[in-house]
Amino acid sequence: MSLIANLSEEHRDCLQEIANVAMGRAGDRLARLLDTFVILSIPHIAVMRPSDIAMALQSIDSRESVSGVCQGFIGGGISGEAMLLFNDTSFSDLAKLMKYDDEMDHQAERELLMDTTNVLFGACLKGIGEQIDLEFSYGSPMVLGQHVRVSELLNLNSNRWDYALVTEINYQLEGYDVNCDMLIVLTDDSMDILLKKLDYLLA
Repeated sequence: MSLIANLSEEHRDCLQEIANVAMGRAGDRLARLLDTFVILSIPHIAVMRPSDIAMALQSIDSRESVSGVCQGFIGGGISGEAMLLFNDTSFSDLAKLMKYDDEMDHQAERELLMDTTNVLFGACLKGIGEQIDLEFSYGSPMVLGQHVRVSELLNLNSNRWDYALVTEINYQLEGYDVNCDMLIVLTDDSMDILLKKLDYLLA
C-alpha cells in the first residue's frame, strides 16, 4: 500500500474538505439543470481494494441492479478514474427531469447516463483541480454496464489496481427516486504529488 498508507488523518480531512467544495459545485450545477434540490452526502474517503467498494457503498444495496459510467482523468502527475453508479430505479424520474419524451429503451438510458455524467464529472473534477492548482485532461466516458449488480460492474475494473484511495459521494434528488454514487479512484502512482499538494494546503 506504500504511499497510500501514509495518508494521515490531517490529509484525509483536507481531502474531504476539497471533495466537499467540489461536489457542492457539481450538485449546484445539477440542481440548476434539473430545477430541483440536490441532497448531498458527506464525502467518504477510504483506502480500498476493488472488492471492498461494493460493500462500502453507502446508499446502494449490493443486491440491487445498477448502471455505471467511468471516465479517466490525468494532470500534473495525478491520474485517476471517476465512476458514476446509478440505481436502476432512477431512470424513470431522471427522464422526466431531463424532459426525455422518447420511450426509455437501452439507448435512451445510455444517453441519460452520459448527460448526467458529463455534468457531475466535469464540475466535480474541475472543482478538485482548481483547489489543488491542477488542470485535468479527460478521457472519453465509457459505459461500464447497464442493469447489473454492483459487484459485477466493479469486477470490470478489478485487475487495474490492488489498493486505491477512493472518495465516495452520494447524490439524491429531493422528491424523486433518483440516487447515484460518484467514486473518484486514485492509485498509488498519484499519491506522491497528491500528498505534496495537501501538505502545501495544510501549511
